[in-house]
Amino acid sequence: MKIVNGYDLMDYGKQHKYLLPAFNTTNLEMTYAIAKGLNNVNLPGYIQISSNNLRLSGPEAIVAITREALKDSDVPISLHLDHGKSYEDVKRCVDAGFTSIMIDASHLSYEENIETTKKAVDYCHFYGIPVETELGALKGKEEDIVNEADCKTDPNLVNDFVMRSNCDLLAVSIGNVHGLDIEPKIDIPLLEEISSVCPVPLVMHGGSGIPFEIIREIKQYGMLKVNYGSDLRKAFVSTFGEAYVQGNNTANVIEHSLAAVDNVSKAVEHITRIINL
Repeated sequence: MKIVNGYDLMDYGKQHKYLLPAFNTTNLEMTYAIAKGLNNVNLPGYIQISSNNLRLSGPEAIVAITREALKDSDVPISLHLDHGKSYEDVKRCVDAGFTSIMIDASHLSYEENIETTKKAVDYCHFYGIPVETELGALKGKEEDIVNEADCKTDPNLVNDFVMRSNCDLLAVSIGNVHGLDIEPKIDIPLLEEISSVCPVPLVMHGGSGIPFEIIREIKQYGMLKVNYGSDLRKAFVSTFGEAYVQGNNTANVIEHSLAAVDNVSKAVEHITRIINL
């Protein structure tokens, strides 16, 4: 199956009442593992990569890898830019073949966030690609980008922000965090309030570390997409770490890489299945 347009994936998720998992990749092995895991459970989702991780490969390489990984795919999977840090990053990913985009200007002032988001939205919408943005900021570490802000999404700003930016998905800050080093404290009443005024589907970042019963609960409050990164990276890195501990002269990269694909794909299967029970 070819890489699916983000609007089509959103419609498919809403039609079948799925909570769409979005899994962060960094390289070929992670990308293959995500595709394998989603196909093994026959459920849709996103392969996504952040601007930060594109330092290793570049958008064109990730698009090529994703197309190869999805060659035998039977489920709808989109390729999403996660935490696009600039308009230039967004444009390059759209031009390369990404089918869903996030522009993250949450570190800017409210008006600057709208202005930056709107510019990205205009470009993406010309090519029929949906845009996610973020209102509020998360505690913790976003890969190797440290975000010290602790600003929950203000429900009083949500409708104005969405209408003026013309975004298609809104990532919210409701006590969720990036990484596994800080305990998330999900504010369900705040999510319910945001959902009541938000005209577009919601996104939860920092899914790793949040109890699955809470993830399933938030689905009823307009949540369509949930991001997972740390769980997969831990499964990937630990594969090589354990191999090194067992024998520090190990040099069998291909066998360890294949084992990492299996371990990451199992994490993808587990997460995807359990959040859609």
